[in-house]
Amino acid sequence: MKSTSNYLFRSMRKNKSVKISSFIYSLKITLLLLLLLSISCYSQFKLPNYEIVQLDNGLTVYLMEKKNVPIVSISVVIEAGAIKDGELNGIASFTAEALKFGTKNHTKNQIDSLFNFYGSSLNTYSRADYSGISTQFMKEHLLTLLPVLAEVIKAPTFAEEEIVKRKQRWIAELDQAKESPRQVIGSYFNKLLFNDSPYGNPVNGTKKSIEQIDRAKAVDFYQKNFRPENCAIAVVGDFNSNEMKNQLINFFGNWSTTASKIIYDVRSYQKELKESVVYLINKENARETTFMIGGFGVPMSNPDRTQIDVVNTILGGRFTSWLNDELRVNAGYTYGAGSRFASYKTAGTFFISTFTANKFTEPAIELALKTYNRLFENGIDEKTLSSAKSYIKGQFPPRYETSDLLAGFLTQKFIYGLDDSYINGFEKAVDEMTVEKASQIIKRYFPKDNLQFVLIGKADEIRDIAKKYGKVIEKNITEDGF
Repeated sequence: MKSTSNYLFRSMRKNKSVKISSFIYSLKITLLLLLLLSISCYSQFKLPNYEIVQLDNGLTVYLMEKKNVPIVSISVVIEAGAIKDGELNGIASFTAEALKFGTKNHTKNQIDSLFNFYGSSLNTYSRADYSGISTQFMKEHLLTLLPVLAEVIKAPTFAEEEIVKRKQRWIAELDQAKESPRQVIGSYFNKLLFNDSPYGNPVNGTKKSIEQIDRAKAVDFYQKNFRPENCAIAVVGDFNSNEMKNQLINFFGNWSTTASKIIYDVRSYQKELKESVVYLINKENARETTFMIGGFGVPMSNPDRTQIDVVNTILGGRFTSWLNDELRVNAGYTYGAGSRFASYKTAGTFFISTFTANKFTEPAIELALKTYNRLFENGIDEKTLSSAKSYIKGQFPPRYETSDLLAGFLTQKFIYGLDDSYINGFEKAVDEMTVEKASQIIKRYFPKDNLQFVLIGKADEIRDIAKKYGKVIEKNITEDGF
């Protein structure tokens, strides 16, 4: 493998048309995906057949043949997200990215160049519950890129020089993120709700915590958490399942670890909210107030999730939602307002969010609350419900039609314990939604009392407004962390 790779890298240095070749491959993939979308049938969307295999080392594999496009998509997830950070916020996210910093046979630049040469990329990311790696390429490049992917997952070297460089950029990015309140308000909101419990951990860490990360800490986190029994690989695309199974056994079957497995407390940490609290984040030069209002939501596996989404579509889940109509179209307070349920494995949040000029802060909050209270006071009429049902049914299939989206869903099944009814029972769940059922959903899942608020803006101008809505906790956005 090493000699083959060296040959490829020598060829790339000599070949002046590498960028053109990469562009052509990327264009092929894009055109093929567009073709797939254009020929898809949206009625009665069902999850295509797939196979589940568990390797002897505990690694879970999902295989789904999809031969209408000559592409292979791979999604890898590991149960190693921010909730496992412990005292070192951001270590899961940093470790996930550091997987690409080199292996025994390839440097970081070689890995990036190799995937780019074939019109692909290797993407790492981290969330609260898990970290992941994804890639997509033409099927003829499988045997070139799959071994490198396996190296990255099984045997990263965590190159010291790459870690030092990335830490410097990471810290600068944390500062830069706070220049955009909409980029960080979710972290403040989670901190307010979950406090010091694991779901309150900021995924990207803080400047102080990132400064403390070094190679030894990344290696330690990797060895304790990146384990085959904590991992799932989904492969979707144009391949033969038996052949793919053998390839995965060949490249991943020998993956093992000697480090002791850590058992984590996976309680939801959704404690009762006994009073309304306003987290006032001062941004001295702010001309706008960005705010979130909400409370606890539902975990990803909640059986009523689809019907919750129908109701939320009406409230704030589409352009013609109540919140956007009232705050943007009718009042002109903002360019957009909405609501969302953010769900995790054992917990979740619900929030209304928007932004407005400082002078409109109070009327915008009042209108958002008034609009939200319509759910409880007036409910939803049949015409509005019918419109939302049609909308959400039309929006659903494109979320799972391409090979990369299907691969992502299969690995989500592993993380969240979802079954196939999440997709196959979607239309039935929507069709069964009635006005009466909507009222039950609202009463059960939409938080009404002791709402929590996060306001990011110029504190001197909005402090008295904040006091109207609950106990105020004030912090400056320039302070490290959330």
